Amino acid sequence: MRALVQRVAWATVVVDGREVGSIGDGLCVFLGITADDDIARTDRLAEKVRQLRVFEDETGRMNAPLGDRKVLCVSQFTLYADTRRGNRPSFVQAAPADLARPLYERFCDVLDARRGVFGARMTVTLVNDGPVTLMLEV
Repeated sequence: MRALVQRVAWATVVVDGREVGSIGDGLCVFLGITADDDIARTDRLAEKVRQLRVFEDETGRMNAPLGDRKVLCVSQFTLYADTRRGNRPSFVQAAPADLARPLYERFCDVLDARRGVFGARMTVTLVNDGPVTLMLEV
């Protein structure tokens, strides 16, 4: 399981011209899931995201966790793209939808995250704050 985590000033997800999720100050998480992932890994990664100390504390240091800020989570099978054998990405490592969807939902539920629409073509707009972008893997 992989997550590309971006600290954002704001982020929105639009599907078919309709906004389906948005947040202000918080984290935008792009979540990739493999066939080897399970509930334990999902929970571990969600807690890692919750505890990431990527926000400024009272002294201005990047040392504070998510706290009351929000999370916007977008399913992102392309985080498992393999381009070692050419220019066309292979996604064989990405989990099939019937396995990935419940783990994506679980991840979002653990973090009480706003979300995109699993499997949909989405337009994600965000303002990266910092910029702070991290790749997490469990």
